[in-house]
Amino acid sequence: MYLNVGSIVMAAPGAASPGRLVQYIVVRSDLVHKLSWPLGAVITQACHAATAAVHLNYGDPDTQRYLAELDCMHKVVLGAPDEAALSGLSDSLTQAGISHKLWIEQPENIPTCLALKPYPKETVQPLMRKFKLFK
Repeated sequence: MYLNVGSIVMAAPGAASPGRLVQYIVVRSDLVHKLSWPLGAVITQACHAATAAVHLNYGDPDTQRYLAELDCMHKVVLGAPDEAALSGLSDSLTQAGISHKLWIEQPENIPTCLALKPYPKETVQPLMRKFKLFK
């Protein structure tokens, strides 16, 4: 059972909920390990991408449910080895119809990371399997 609270749909207490929502963020690990970007600058890129993905998909029911469960948000931060891998993932996600934001740092015009809108984990995990946790 679900409760409609304004434009936000929330699970009623004790109701079974659909799959756990997760927001995947994929960051280029070469920015830190090869190009010597400060870790804070790389974290900032991930924050930009995650915020943009939520903003662009604000009206999506999964995004609304994710935001309604504010204290239970789940994010997974993965590492892409380089720009080619990140761009390839973005292309694959686009072809699969997966909403995401490829963050391109300006004015340098450098793709740094991407973030998916919140999805049920089982929907997108298979597409993210080849990427490891960001270290």
